Amino acid sequence: MNTRLTWICHGATAASRKALFPLDEPLEDKAVGDAAGMAAPPRADRIAASPALRARQTAQALRLDARADPALRDCDHGRWAGRPIAAIEAEEPENLMAWMSDPQAAPHGGESFVDLRTRVAGWMDEQSLLGGHVIAVSHAAVIRAAVAHVLQAPLSSFWLVDVEPLAIVRMTSNGRRWSLRFSISDH
Repeated sequence: MNTRLTWICHGATAASRKALFPLDEPLEDKAVGDAAGMAAPPRADRIAASPALRARQTAQALRLDARADPALRDCDHGRWAGRPIAAIEAEEPENLMAWMSDPQAAPHGGESFVDLRTRVAGWMDEQSLLGGHVIAVSHAAVIRAAVAHVLQAPLSSFWLVDVEPLAIVRMTSNGRRWSLRFSISDH
């Protein structure tokens, strides 16, 4: 069964501009306008979004009737949520380094990258069984984990994938494996 998966990264927030570990913050006003100005995504059989406010607002601005799916939530940053990355680097440099270099580390008490990738891969496998076209509005970390999963890349590659706000990443599955899909149109 063939599946098309269109990932859309939520728009910019104050936390992303200030290099903070995210909380459940809203989109910046400009991001709402930017999303509303994007071309309408193609028809989809299923539309899902992270339950986070910034993802739901992005879906709404894109005129997508998305259901909230907890599997699409952002990486759980535990006690670092809402804090500046620079403060963590100053206060806990060894913990930040461990988190960035060891995919199994979760010194913040949240989710490791291994756990994130497992969650995202499981969701993708469910979508592959259903077939059709699905649109997912989620977070840069979730999309990075999906790309690493598709490429069967080591999780150390997580930091090499740059997903900007409102970026669109397309993937396909033939029921046996996922592939990245690069195209010039939404079709």
